[in-house]
Amino acid sequence: MADQTTNATTDVGEEASAYWSTNIRIIKICLVIWALVSFGFGIVFRPLLTSIPVGGTDLGFWFAQQGSILVFLALIFFYALRMNKLDREHGVDEE
Repeated sequence: MADQTTNATTDVGEEASAYWSTNIRIIKICLVIWALVSFGFGIVFRPLLTSIPVGGTDLGFWFAQQGSILVFLALIFFYALRMNKLDREHGVDEE
C-alpha cells in the first residue's frame, strides 16, 4: 500500500515538474523575443534597419514606436493559447 502511495506521489511530482519546466521554457522564449524586438530592433540594431523603409519612416523607428508594442500583444495571445493547450495536456484546465 505504501509503495502505491509513493509511486502516485512521484508521478504527481514528475507531472508537476514537467508542467512547470514547460511553462518556464515558454516564458523564457517570450521574454527573449520581446527583448530582441523592443531593445534589439528598436535601439541596438536600429542603424542596420534604417535602410528599410516602412510607412514613410525606417524600420528601426517603426519597431521602437509601434512594432515592439504589436509584438508584445501577439506574445500575450500566444502565451495564453499555449498555456491553455499545456493545461489541457496536463489535466489542469478550466472546464
